[in-house]
Amino acid sequence: MAVTGFALLVSALLSASPDTSAAGPEERLVQWGLSRRDLDLDPTPNGKAIDQVFVEREEIFPEENPKFFDILHIKTRDSVVRREVLLKPGDTWSADRALETERNLRRIFILSVAKVVPVKAPNGKVSVLVVTQDRWSLRLSNSFTLIGTLLQFLQLTLVEVNFNGWGQSLSIDTTLRLDTFALGQSFTERRLFGSRFSFSEAANLVFNRQTGAVEGTVGQVLVGYPIITLDQPWGFLIDGAWNVRKRRIYRGASVWQLPYPDTSGSERVPFQFDQKELGLDATVTRRFGDGVKVDLTLNAGAYVRQYTPMAESNLGAEQVRWLTANYLPRSENATFVEGIATAFTNEFRILKNLDTYQLSEDYQLGFRATAGARWAFPSPLTTQQFVEVGGAARYRFYRWDDLFTVSASGGARFRPGTTIANERFAAEVINYSPTFEGGRFVTRLMVDLRWNDLNNRQVLLGGSQGLRGTFAEQFTGRNLVLANLEYRTRPLAFVLGTYLGFVLFYDVGSAFDATPLLQHTAGFGMRLLLPYFNFEVLRFDFGVHINNFAQTPGLDRLNATWGQVNDLRPDILDRALPP
Repeated sequence: MAVTGFALLVSALLSASPDTSAAGPEERLVQWGLSRRDLDLDPTPNGKAIDQVFVEREEIFPEENPKFFDILHIKTRDSVVRREVLLKPGDTWSADRALETERNLRRIFILSVAKVVPVKAPNGKVSVLVVTQDRWSLRLSNSFTLIGTLLQFLQLTLVEVNFNGWGQSLSIDTTLRLDTFALGQSFTERRLFGSRFSFSEAANLVFNRQTGAVEGTVGQVLVGYPIITLDQPWGFLIDGAWNVRKRRIYRGASVWQLPYPDTSGSERVPFQFDQKELGLDATVTRRFGDGVKVDLTLNAGAYVRQYTPMAESNLGAEQVRWLTANYLPRSENATFVEGIATAFTNEFRILKNLDTYQLSEDYQLGFRATAGARWAFPSPLTTQQFVEVGGAARYRFYRWDDLFTVSASGGARFRPGTTIANERFAAEVINYSPTFEGGRFVTRLMVDLRWNDLNNRQVLLGGSQGLRGTFAEQFTGRNLVLANLEYRTRPLAFVLGTYLGFVLFYDVGSAFDATPLLQHTAGFGMRLLLPYFNFEVLRFDFGVHINNFAQTPGLDRLNATWGQVNDLRPDILDRALPP
């Protein structure tokens, strides 16, 4: 049904008259704002004092389009936009502050487009024009993973992300997995009572899809004073979270049946367990520097992590010990303090047509490096003692329309009187080529390696997870190597600001314990951008498994989800320490 719906949507877009104008949505929005105020751009604003700040807010769809949807939508209030603007009357014009304002506005989901430009003012001064365009706020947002006819994951959220135009988010959340159905709510206020403080909370009940019984609850509460500008010196965050539920690990449509080493060699143990995770921590960050920014962070907290085989599995004592030792995450309680230092160059660039077509994408250029240490010490909660150290580094440069990024990270745990554990190394190289025949080559190579992993983490590879054209979760192992090569065509613009592009791809990778056995897939896909509804593209790929061309049936070669394939990457690549 999802594929049929997508086909109808694409058919409607293709039957519409394409938007052949050279200007993208941001350029059109600037021209609209200038005409509304009868203003002209100032080509030489440097060194001039700011006279006024004008804010023009466009509805969801441009004025020339039907206003039916705008009737159901309350436009973002002027004050919500103005509180993000870092340029004030009396200041001197700063292009860097204008770009940082744009980045802050683009981080707010309720805005699909945001631009800040200098305009002419009397008496030798300059004024600032801020133009924004709303994104549809009352929405049934979704996230899903569809592989062939198997709907592995579906999250539907009925959310008002711009309640009464104030930028508050209220939602009712539903999540459908192969074994459970979760129902909950969330609330987020980025600027509590108009201040720089933020608050958010979320809580969900988890139900078994077969029995309807409650199987757990998941939630989080956050209160903080986030660092939202490059020159803000202080920030803090208090984070409390819980995740108490039953977990079942699937391969395809069935619970993973693990090969128990009995005498017959045919006995299987289901990979399912009870999970109990509780955590509370407080973080303070101090920022220094100008051309190179340095963040020093101190964090203190405690957590409880317990994982036990399900009683419903009816396992014997030896099977319980085997499952716990070889596959379940490590159970442990800890109280800890940690320190993290992060440094990065204060250089940013706005680029387009990389991952999200005509929408602006913000990239920090130059280096970013972070290192940290966590000390778990004895307390009334636990006798646990260990020290974890880690670090991550990234370097990115942009030249001749080519964007190249290399990232690497690693870490380990040291325990008194025993061996080093949780050793991990991950690295990624990704390159966006200059435009070629109107499109662009995107190449990504990634590795994720583990040794002495106390948490028994398993990589599941296949389907939409990087090897398109294979069965879902077809390959498993503790380590990963993956390469993706794509040629992404130039997007075609259609009515209502939508964009459609096409992709040719080649994937090669392996999930393995000791020696990689490389699997190869190839195929084609489509990318659909709906900027008034989502920032990410909708991805549809159809691939074939080259190693075994006939293995995967036709429908199972199709997978669909949100985001580009290079969004899937190891969770530690930008972190100093594991979560």
